[in-house]
Amino acid sequence: MKFDRKNHTDETLIALYEAILRPRLIEEKMLILLRQGKISKWFSGIGQEAISVGSTLALKTKEYVLPMHRNLGVFTSRDVPYERLFAQFQGKRSGFTNGRDRSFHFGTKEYHIVGMISHLGPQLAIADGIALSSLLNKEEKATLVFSGDGGASEGDFHEALNVAAVWNLPVIFVIENNGYGLSTPSDEQFKFKNFIDKGPGYGIEAVKIDGNNILEVYDTISTIASDIRKRPKPVLVEAMTFRMRGHEEASGTKYVPQKLFDQWAKKDPVESFQKFLFKEKVIDKSIDTAIRDLIKADIENGLEKAFAEDPIEVNLDKELTDMYFPYEQKVIKPKRKRKAKKRFVDAISDGLKQSLEKYDNLVIMGQDIAEYGGVFKITEGFVDQFGKERIRNTPLCESAIIGAGLGLSIKDYKSVVEMQFADFVTCGFNQIVNNLAKIHYRWGQNADVVIRMPTGAGVGAGPFHSQSNEAWFTHTPGLKVVYPSNPYDAKGLINAAIEDPNPVIYFEHKFLYRSLTEEVPNDYYTVDIGKAQVIDEGGDLSIITYGLGVHWAKEVLSEMPEINAEILDLRSLLPWDKEAVRDTVKKTGKVLVLHEDCMTGGFGGEISAWISEHCFTMLDAPIMRVASLDTAVPFAANLENNFLPKDRLKEKIKSLHHF
Repeated sequence: MKFDRKNHTDETLIALYEAILRPRLIEEKMLILLRQGKISKWFSGIGQEAISVGSTLALKTKEYVLPMHRNLGVFTSRDVPYERLFAQFQGKRSGFTNGRDRSFHFGTKEYHIVGMISHLGPQLAIADGIALSSLLNKEEKATLVFSGDGGASEGDFHEALNVAAVWNLPVIFVIENNGYGLSTPSDEQFKFKNFIDKGPGYGIEAVKIDGNNILEVYDTISTIASDIRKRPKPVLVEAMTFRMRGHEEASGTKYVPQKLFDQWAKKDPVESFQKFLFKEKVIDKSIDTAIRDLIKADIENGLEKAFAEDPIEVNLDKELTDMYFPYEQKVIKPKRKRKAKKRFVDAISDGLKQSLEKYDNLVIMGQDIAEYGGVFKITEGFVDQFGKERIRNTPLCESAIIGAGLGLSIKDYKSVVEMQFADFVTCGFNQIVNNLAKIHYRWGQNADVVIRMPTGAGVGAGPFHSQSNEAWFTHTPGLKVVYPSNPYDAKGLINAAIEDPNPVIYFEHKFLYRSLTEEVPNDYYTVDIGKAQVIDEGGDLSIITYGLGVHWAKEVLSEMPEINAEILDLRSLLPWDKEAVRDTVKKTGKVLVLHEDCMTGGFGGEISAWISEHCFTMLDAPIMRVASLDTAVPFAANLENNFLPKDRLKEKIKSLHHF
C-alpha cells in the first residue's frame, strides 16, 4: 500500500493515526465484552476503519455525517464521549436512545451525526434533506452519507442519488465496497464491475479509492468537500475495502474464502499506516505505546462509568409520551369575521398558502406541484409567489422525498410532502412508519413533516387511485392522522398539522374537492387535532364516522325523518377523541360506526373494540359497522357503488334503530 503524505505535517499524521487506532482498540475490547456476555451484539468494522475515520476528519465538525453499523470511527472521530457510547451499547439511560435502540441506530445533533435504521438505504435520502437545507440557508456545507455495497441494491439508493443529482445537492455518497452483502458475494448482488460505473447514469462525478488507505480517503474526501461547498453537486465515492470479521459476530466467516482474508490482511488499514509512520520516522515505538496507553485508558474510564450506571428502569408515562415531541396545541381563532365561499380544494390551498406565509422555513415537495400546480391544482400559482426553492417539483420517488423531509426537519425546517394519490404512499411506507414515526422515541429528534394524502373512491379511478388506507397509519405510534370532512376543517387542520412539530398524515378526500362548498374564514386559523365534532345532534342512535362518511350519513338520514340520529365526525384518527365517543354512546345507547375503508382491519374496528371495553353498560344494542367490501376498489361505476358502503347504510340504520 502506497501512502502519499503530500504536505501533511507530522502532527496531522499522528492525529490521523490516533484517530484510526481508537475504533480498532475499542472493537478489540468490545469483542472481549461480547464473549463475556456484557454486550448483546456487535457489527465489526475491523479492516474498514480508514473509511470512517478519514471521511469524518475530512469534514468540518458542523457538517453532518450519516454512518452505518460498521462506522464506529465516525463517532470516535467526532469525540463522542465514550461513557455515553458504551452506555448506548449496553442499553443504559445515559446512552443516546434511553435503552430503546442498540449500537449505532441513533443520531445526535450535538455531534452532527444521524445514524441508520436497520432497513438499509433510507438514511441516503435524509442526507439529501440535510444537504437541501444547506442550499436553502446558503451555507457552504457538505453532507456525507455511507452505504454498503449490499445496501446499494435498495431502491432508496437509486432514489437518493437521482434526487441529489437533479437538485445539485452537496452530498458525498460513500459506498463501502467490501465485496459481500452479509454472506452474498458481489457477483450475486450486482452485474456491473464497480459502483463508479453508476455515476454517469445519474450525471454525477464518481471516484474510486483505496478504502484501506487513510491518507487517500482523507485527501480525496477533503478535496471533494471543499469543491462541493463552493459548487454544490453530489459525488459518488467507491471505497474498496474488506471486513475481516463476519456480518455480525454470530454469523461467522465460513462463507468467505480464506485466500481473501490472507490477501486483505496485508492491507490492514491500521497496521499499514503504522508501518508507514515508522518508516517516515513520524512515530517510534515509544510514541506508539504512549498513544495506545492513552486510548486504552480512555476506553477503560468510559467502560467503568457505563458499567457503574444502574440498569434502566421502566417509566410507563415516559415510554408513552416520548413517542411524540412535546407539543401542546393552542388553537388559533380567525382574527376577523370575514368569510368567503370556498370549495374543499380551495380551503386546503388557502391553508397551505397562509402557512407558507407564516413559516419561512416551510418547504412543499411533490410531483408536478410547481408550475403545473399539482394534478388537483391545489398548489397552482404557489411557485410564482414563493419560488421554486420552496415549492419543489420532485422526481417520482416517494421514499426519497419523505426521507428528504426528515432531513430538512433535522435542520429545523418544516415540510409538506404531497402524495399525488394516497395509494402511492406505499412507495414511501418505510420512511413513514420506521423513520418519521420512531425517530423521536429513539433519539429525541422530531419529524416536522406533513404527508398530504388525496384519498378515497367515488370518482371512477380504480384500484390504484382510490384506496382508503388510513388504517395503515393509525396502527403506527408516533404518527398523527387527521381526516377532515368539510372545507372549514380542511383549512384549519392543514394549518394545525403544519404547526405541529410531529409527523402528521393528512387525508383529503378527492370526491369532496370540488363537490363541497361552504363559508370559510379568510384569516389564518387552526382546528384542534384530536377533537371530534358533533355534526347533528340526536337521541335515537349515534353514527360515528369521518371524511365522506359524514356526508353519506347526512344524506341517508335526510331520507329517514322518523330517526333522530346524532352524527359524530371524528376529524382526527390518531389521536382520536375518546371523550366525545363516550359522550355520544352515553347519550343514545346505540352506535353505528361508518367508514369508507374496507371492513376488515378498518379503523372502525378499533372504535368498536374501545366502546365494547369502556362503554359496554351504556349500550342498548350491539355495536354495528358499515364499511366498504373486503375487495380492491373497482373501476366501473356500478361495481364501485356496490363496493362503497353508502347503499348499505340505510338498512343498517333501520336495523339498529329497531333493535
